[in-house]
Amino acid sequence: MKVLVTDPIADAGLETLRDAGHEVQTAYDIEGDALLDAVADANALIIRSGTEVTAEVFEAAPDLRIVGRAGIGVDNIDIEAATDHGVVVANAPEGNVRAAAEHTVAMTFAVARDIPQAHSRLKDGEWAKGDYLGREVNNKTLGIVGLGRVGQEVAKRLDSLGMDLVVYDPYINEERAAQFGAELVDDLDDCLARADFVTIHTPLLPETEGMIGAEELETMGDAYLINCARGGIVDEPALAEAVEHGPVAGAALDVFAEEPLPADSPLLDVDDVIVTPHLGASTEAAQENVAVDTAKQVLAAFNDEPVVNALNAPSVDESAFPRIEPYLDVADTAGKIAAQLLGERISGVEVHYEGDIANEQVDLVTASALKGVFSPLEYEVNAVNAPQLAEDRGIEVTESKTRQAEDFQSLVTVTVKDGDTELSVCGTLFAGDDPRIVRIDGYRVDARPYGQMLVARNRDEPGVIGLIGTVLGDAGVNIAGMFNARETIGGEALTVYNLDDRLPDDAVERLLADDRIISVDRIVLDGADSKR
Repeated sequence: MKVLVTDPIADAGLETLRDAGHEVQTAYDIEGDALLDAVADANALIIRSGTEVTAEVFEAAPDLRIVGRAGIGVDNIDIEAATDHGVVVANAPEGNVRAAAEHTVAMTFAVARDIPQAHSRLKDGEWAKGDYLGREVNNKTLGIVGLGRVGQEVAKRLDSLGMDLVVYDPYINEERAAQFGAELVDDLDDCLARADFVTIHTPLLPETEGMIGAEELETMGDAYLINCARGGIVDEPALAEAVEHGPVAGAALDVFAEEPLPADSPLLDVDDVIVTPHLGASTEAAQENVAVDTAKQVLAAFNDEPVVNALNAPSVDESAFPRIEPYLDVADTAGKIAAQLLGERISGVEVHYEGDIANEQVDLVTASALKGVFSPLEYEVNAVNAPQLAEDRGIEVTESKTRQAEDFQSLVTVTVKDGDTELSVCGTLFAGDDPRIVRIDGYRVDARPYGQMLVARNRDEPGVIGLIGTVLGDAGVNIAGMFNARETIGGEALTVYNLDDRLPDDAVERLLADDRIISVDRIVLDGADSKR
């Protein structure tokens, strides 16, 4: 596989990929047509914040499987376009969490004690001891906007220094905040009004862009603002005005709406605003951690394993993956068979789990079933974009579970629907992870699903199976396996044949010419040489 790296990452990440046998190409600081040309034959793209991964990039990269962001923020990636093209987007949120939290704490102390200003004047020869009177953090209130991973680490550190914690985060509950010694409030203004120091730890989203503006800064009053999260969350001109003329006591920023920070930024003219050039993740340990974490996720995508930090694809805990992995193929195959038997109009898909598999996290299994359903319809589909394909086409997807299974330890049933018509295919695993199809449209079978298959419905009369065997023999098609089921004696029967070759059209017509044959469907699965 070819991995294109367009922003610098630690050598440890590059070596992880090379040691696994993959080609790594570095092309830093490229954009526009040069980026489109470079990514054309790439299987993976690794970036930081310097590369804009637009819809045009995905259009230009037909073989791309994954975009790995060596860091947290992914606002420079068009995730919707990635999903449409079946490309996993994954970040590395853990590797630089500690570094970002420590930088936030450092910036808190720096702005509270005027450290950079005093340092600069002393370097210039001034002993300005009487000009600076700082604030202690002990017994002060810290307002935390966003209690995610970094916010949690900041909370731990500053709580231990005697600060009272107030949190605004609409996505957590009171119990979660209490675990970090924090009080959860429902209103951002309440958080800002009560705080002596405010730290920001939210991603840059449409709803967070500009969330700290002139009104919010007025609400803060004589407090300090620290932002080491993402630029664009704070209105920078309004902040410069609020610090220079009041009421805000000071600010410390590591991130900006435009980076590098322009020379004419009003923030640079205010002495009580401390700025650093996006250093939150700039430690040796953090850089190595995010590089290796990103490389591991690329390798997981190449090996069809769960990408644990995927942002647009179903995933699963690494410890649980071995238990569900065999059922990915079972669900995929059941979906393929069901779709090919029903036809090309599908209005709904249901995936039902019975037995032990019902106790597992099955989002990835359901996505595999959808992938199987759409594959025969010749969509460019994988487990990443299959759920989106269903939504785009108005196909209703339901998932259900029953923790007891009558006949099998675990059973996966994929039902496809077209209005009032529906058809179900059930799959399971026999000993040794041997996949089997055990029911088709209610008929009990025992079929090994691979390659070319033939599913025939016929009246249960003597000589019908002999007829089918004769027609296949005359066509030069060998039967590798056969599994027969019927409802009642003399009623309707269903037979599944594994074939070594595709059954020709004229042989199908010959079978259908016999009035005992109700229907004949050719099924194409993995390992077959040709498509339906």
